[in-house]
Amino acid sequence: MGFIKAFTGALGGTFADQWKDFYGPLDGVSETAAVFRAVPRGTNAGRGSNTKGSENIITNGSKIIVPEGTALITMQDGQVTGMIAEPGGFEFRSDDINSKSFFSGDGILASTISQSWDRFKFGGQPGSEQLAFYVNLKEIPNNRFGTQSEIYWDDAYLNAQVGAITRGTYTLKIVDPLLFIKNFVPVKYLQADAPVFDLADMDSDAGTQLFNEVVSSLSHAFSNYTNDPSKGNRITKIQGDQIGFAQSLSKAVEDDYQWKTSRGIEIVKTAILAIEYDEDTKALLSDVKKADALSGARGNSFMQQSVARGMQAAGENGGGTGMAFMGMGMQAGTGVMGGMQQPNVSQPNPFIQTNQAAASQTANATPTTTQPASTTAANDPYEELKKAKELLDAGVITQADFDAMKARLLGI
Repeated sequence: MGFIKAFTGALGGTFADQWKDFYGPLDGVSETAAVFRAVPRGTNAGRGSNTKGSENIITNGSKIIVPEGTALITMQDGQVTGMIAEPGGFEFRSDDINSKSFFSGDGILASTISQSWDRFKFGGQPGSEQLAFYVNLKEIPNNRFGTQSEIYWDDAYLNAQVGAITRGTYTLKIVDPLLFIKNFVPVKYLQADAPVFDLADMDSDAGTQLFNEVVSSLSHAFSNYTNDPSKGNRITKIQGDQIGFAQSLSKAVEDDYQWKTSRGIEIVKTAILAIEYDEDTKALLSDVKKADALSGARGNSFMQQSVARGMQAAGENGGGTGMAFMGMGMQAGTGVMGGMQQPNVSQPNPFIQTNQAAASQTANATPTTTQPASTTAANDPYEELKKAKELLDAGVITQADFDAMKARLLGI
């Protein structure tokens, strides 16, 4: 008992056009439908062998069309009796030794389905009820997910636990129609005059179950993505990586609920419509942005600007005299900025070096005139210390530089 191949390929072949009596898919089926009935699409008109006209009986000579992107499964009393997983036209025969119960084609599903067929095949004779159903093998879109409260996961890049509320959609694909029919589709969708099993129907308990399992796997999926070095370890990339996150989500639901191995379904693509991070995560992301902005060449540029602003502030606050005492011109300032670009290179501090050179020249010089100590602020160690403190507060010199100046000026 099985099928004889009449032709393969598209439904619009000339041979298919000659068929007056055949079974085909139900009209008006949505793209989110997973399982739907095969129904008679013509009358006998004396051309076929199906002369009995019995309802829910697939008799010898019945022609069946299998459109692209579908698999056809025949059932008797709840048992699978035949399956076609390639497009084309077929004739049902119960008494021809050349007929086959299983056509896999040469597509990607061939080896997978053949294993399931060996497990579930039913070797019976046509009985009181023969039914045929189509299983959608195309990507089934617009399956929704969303959380009402925050989900949390450990993030490798932020090195902390983060949380978010999220919602989106995913594309599901049936990769093994036999497993799907046997282990997941409710019985009421596999009976005579059964309604369409539509995954978008949230009133269906089966559709609700898939929704709940995806939502409960989201934390696991986010963890898979953000802790995978090949994904860049960045949660900010998830919304733009529908394939990468789909792989993480598919792995999560497989680990948690065995979607592929027990039900024959998997997640192919995702579209995250919104992510709202909790306040702690927002603060962490803000700090990361600042750290990224201050890294590399951009960070050196920001540091140079900061030093320049500090030098300007010191001058506007009366620091010009102190800077003159220390021998700081523009060339000295440039040296400081260059040193900040190479923080790991050990170099003498330009402020101390210049100051020591100036002090040495002063000690070795022969004074030609004598001026009262009160005529110049540079001879007052306390005034010099005050200016050095202003430079320290402006961030121009370090605490160590200031302490060295203080010890020298006060002789301690």
